[in-house]
Parts: sequence; structure tokens; C-alpha cells
Amino acid sequence: MRYHAPPRDAVDPAVFGRLPLAAWHEYAALLEGAEWPSIEALNRLISDGVAQRFVKQTPDLLADGLHYEQRIAERGEIATREGNWHDLLNALVWLRHPALKQALNLRQMAEIATMGPKQRSRAQYAMTHFDEGGVIVELRDPALLALWDAHDWHGLFWRHRQAWLDGSIRLELFGHALLEHALSPDKLLVGKALVFESVGDVDADRVCARCVEAIVSGQLLHDPLELRPLPLSGIPGWHPDNADEAFHRSTVCYQPRRAGREYPPAFPQPG
Repeated sequence: MRYHAPPRDAVDPAVFGRLPLAAWHEYAALLEGAEWPSIEALNRLISDGVAQRFVKQTPDLLADGLHYEQRIAERGEIATREGNWHDLLNALVWLRHPALKQALNLRQMAEIATMGPKQRSRAQYAMTHFDEGGVIVELRDPALLALWDAHDWHGLFWRHRQAWLDGSIRLELFGHALLEHALSPDKLLVGKALVFESVGDVDADRVCARCVEAIVSGQLLHDPLELRPLPLSGIPGWHPDNADEAFHRSTVCYQPRRAGREYPPAFPQPG
């Protein structure tokens, strides 16, 4: 069933004080204000040097016949629906992570050149899944990856709960659909993760830069099966019930690994 976000005036304000939305507090005025931010207000926040701009999505705009990604690549226009949570949150990700968004657009355009605008490749599905539900994970303790491989969620989130608190494993949420789902406090969030070996102290900017390089160079995102499911609701602070061990034995977002399902290793440290 397709998710429908609550109306702006029906969102529980408490969701903005909990992860993942609490991590986007610098945009609190855009998220929590009584009125929807305008396209012009979003454009005023774009960093210097970023060529893309948000444009109002209208029937006239869509009549140009271009693919969404083509409009970004050829005109620098990010079609954005006004008064829409999904598109507002997509805009916030563009504001925080323009290089990642540009990398995905570059690769999408390469696939469109091969497939045409009507067909979709496995790589395009992978990039779309990451764009909507992506999480970038930096892993300092490789033992945690074995638990993740096995879908040993009790081990990953309970027996090794401290790892999520001491920096052994850290993440940067990228997918705007995840942020949209977080508007409903009852949602159990599951991300689609790319995993990177740690290069020392965990640094979100550094791991995002590595992700950009790997996407642009074609080392990642050729198939949706590269993406690991990550039940975000198990992470300390992400769900009020996960401080209880019982949560990690019975929650419905903890799915067993399918027979034959394999995951790629963590993306290695730079040589």
C-alpha cells in the first residue's frame, strides 16, 4: 500500500525531536512552520557553486516531455511539487548532500543514454532505491558485519547495542522517503544501506565523499541487491521501545534472511 504522509497541520510535533528527523534540525523552520516553504525560500538556501535550482512542478513544465533526471542534467531544474512532504524532504537532501544527488543524476543519465527514457535498468532501480531509502554506513568493527549478514538482529542491535553508541558503527541517512515515513511515529523504518570500512575516526563528510566517488566511478549501485536492509528502528534512540530486549526478539521490521541471499563486503578503505 502506498504511504500517504499526514497533512502538515496533523503531524505530531514530537516526531521532529526524534531521529531521524531530529538530525535535520537546521531545517526546523521549513519542517515545523505553519506554512509550506516556497520554492524561492528553498533556492535561497542552495550552497554557492551548486548549479541546480528547484522549480515548481506544473503541467506546463511536465509538457516538455523530458525525464525528471534529464531536466536536472540539461537545465539544472529539480521539479518540485509545492505543499508536498516527499518533495520538500527531497529538497532538503539536495541542500545537505548536493554532491551525492549530482552523482546519482550523472549515473542515471548514463543509463538513460543506454536504455532510453522509458526503460529502466537494474542499476537505475538500485540508484532509485538508494535515493529514496538510502543509508550510508561507516563500520569500524568488522565483526558487526557478520551479524548483519546473518540477519542476527538481536546480536546487532541488542548484544552489541554499545557499538551504536561508541562509534563502532555510524550512519548518515540519505533517503528522503525514509524521512517522509518518519512523519508517522508508528512507522518502523528500514533503510537500504551501503557499507564502508572505517578509515579511522568516523567522519560523515568523509564517508559521503567516498560514496560520491564510488558512485561516479561506477563501483557501486549496479543492482538493488547491493543494498543491505537496515532496520533503523533497532538503533538506540530511533524507537522508544528498543531499550527493551523483547523488541529485538519480536519486532516485525526484523526479517529473516532469505535463502541464498548474499551481501557484498563493506566498501574497502582507500588504498
